[in-house]
Amino acid sequence: MHINFNDLFLKMQEQLESHQAALDDSLLIELVNRIRPSDSTNTEEINCKFRALIQALLITPDAVSTLQNFVLKLISQYKQTSLYADTGILSLDGFWNQLAQRVGAHFLPLINDESQLQDLVRRVFYQRSDKYWLDSISNEDWQKLFALLNQGHGNQAEKLKISSELIKAITVLSYRISGIGLYPEFINAQPDLTEYESPFLVQNREIVEFIQHYKKLHQNTDPLAVITPPDASQALVMIEQCRDVALKIRRAIKRTGVSISLTYLLSLLEQCLERIELLINLIVEEDKVRYESLSALLVDITSAIYSEQSVRSLLANNSELIALQVTENASKTGEHYVSTDKKGFWSMYKAAAGAGVIIATMATFKILAARLVMAPLMQAFMFSMNYSLGFMLIHVLHFTVATKQPAMTAAALAATVQHQKGSKTAQIAELAALIINIIRTQFIAILGNISIAIPTAAVITLLWQYGMDEPLLSHAKATTTLQSLNPFTSLAIPHAAIAGVCLFFSGLIAGYFDNMAVYRKVGPRLQAHARLKRLLGQERLNSFSAYIERNLGALAGNFLFGIMLGSMGTIGFILGLPLDIRHIAFASANFIQGLININGTPEVGLIFVSFLGVLLIGLTNLFVSFSLTIIVALRARRVRFEQWKPLAKLVLTHFLTRPSDFFWPPKIPLEVDESLPSQKSAYK
Repeated sequence: MHINFNDLFLKMQEQLESHQAALDDSLLIELVNRIRPSDSTNTEEINCKFRALIQALLITPDAVSTLQNFVLKLISQYKQTSLYADTGILSLDGFWNQLAQRVGAHFLPLINDESQLQDLVRRVFYQRSDKYWLDSISNEDWQKLFALLNQGHGNQAEKLKISSELIKAITVLSYRISGIGLYPEFINAQPDLTEYESPFLVQNREIVEFIQHYKKLHQNTDPLAVITPPDASQALVMIEQCRDVALKIRRAIKRTGVSISLTYLLSLLEQCLERIELLINLIVEEDKVRYESLSALLVDITSAIYSEQSVRSLLANNSELIALQVTENASKTGEHYVSTDKKGFWSMYKAAAGAGVIIATMATFKILAARLVMAPLMQAFMFSMNYSLGFMLIHVLHFTVATKQPAMTAAALAATVQHQKGSKTAQIAELAALIINIIRTQFIAILGNISIAIPTAAVITLLWQYGMDEPLLSHAKATTTLQSLNPFTSLAIPHAAIAGVCLFFSGLIAGYFDNMAVYRKVGPRLQAHARLKRLLGQERLNSFSAYIERNLGALAGNFLFGIMLGSMGTIGFILGLPLDIRHIAFASANFIQGLININGTPEVGLIFVSFLGVLLIGLTNLFVSFSLTIIVALRARRVRFEQWKPLAKLVLTHFLTRPSDFFWPPKIPLEVDESLPSQKSAYK
């Protein structure tokens, strides 16, 4: 591919010879425009255009020196330290201040400082896709370009200025790293930092010593003299030790928990460590390493120019650890929701049956609460407390609600995907077996809920009618209740999807509070509570503290899930939107209550359609909550599973050959046939 650059080189030369006070950056912008690919993912086009630039520099007389002079003088017109030390690195403001600033900048954009080098980079690489094609350029091509531009001994003043700016940036980053290492939250996460000399302080001492040595070497020295850069190996060793501390904290989050502020500090620290290492390499390392560091810095800065005001980028960078910890706690809970044998199968049925009794009672209480004439917010409060306290009671009594399972089992499935080892077929077979176990356990849990909720609700309805001499539901209300379950003429399915979203959020909330219980040391703090000691005594307080620490997430998740279910209708009323929830367990209880109180004998068609609605509500609850949870869990673990089709095929084949495994536990532990056609690796 041939691209003409001669006109640009000539114009650059003219500007250099005219000794203009300020060079025209439009020439550099045009040069980048000519090598910018039309498709940032087309590697062939990227390489052809970039190599065309290298070829033009090789064959055009004085092109190399012209471009070198022009770029160096253009860069020297700007302040550079902020670009090296700040761009692509989170601010010390903290997560919430950064979030507020970025949200505000979307409504009232920030003013760019035209004296800063960031402004030049922003004008040259003005397309968001630039980071992709720059990152696609091979190291060999970068090496060739930078080797060409590094020829000769001219422009020493500009080179010294850039080196001086790099030294300033290294100094800023070093002190910033020291400050992060002294944050109380950071020390709490790694108490060993107080027991020996902190690597965060030692690295600063080594960096300062390195900089002093560097400056001393360059004082009163001939600009053309060859100077051996000072040894930075000790500083780099300490930087690596700082990185090890950050890694230890990340590994310890399962045991110690994590917060948004700690996640933010870790992200900031890792960015500073990576940047300071790049900058040191630019000064002291051999040409090959310097060129690699320079290309990495260019890609990093180009990417950061567009992400530094992105709310999505901030949330993605700082929510990962919390999402991982939240879903990790959910996956541990989810393991208890999967039965593999007959004993576990019947245990799940008993737990679900116990919940069915409470659910039928809760459904009745809601009907009675709806009779009361109250303000919308008071009605929402009554409904919410009915749901919340009922769900918490179900948990305390070790019962289970079927629809609470998917949010937990999906996280367990994601954890299994992440830790899979062995051949691809073995991995898929194990996942298929887990999915079948999940489906069977889910089936018996739903059966346990509705098989007891329906007769219990029927008994309560009949006893109410007998004891109070009035129906629990009026004929009109009973008809409306059954019609609201019709999947074809009502919003039952969308409302079931809303309930599925609430189930998903309740799983995340449970994981968040489990994490908080560990991170905030809720158990030990309760044990040390003076008033509770006097009230309960130390022994009972210890038991209470241990229970709260183990169950805080589940209790909080259930309580807030009840709030979501109870207030959704009121929120819809206030907003003028048809918002509500449909939950299979409550729908099954309402189904029988409506049938008993309807005027006359209900039609067979009405019974069939209403019961079909109950089943579809359940499927929607399960599908929405399971799908959302597994997406979040896989993303939190940075796992991309790309074998859904063969996995689905294997599960379907098993269903066609051994359907009973989906509804009844096999006599021996389930094994799925691994015979699958060869596929690519299941993971990326």
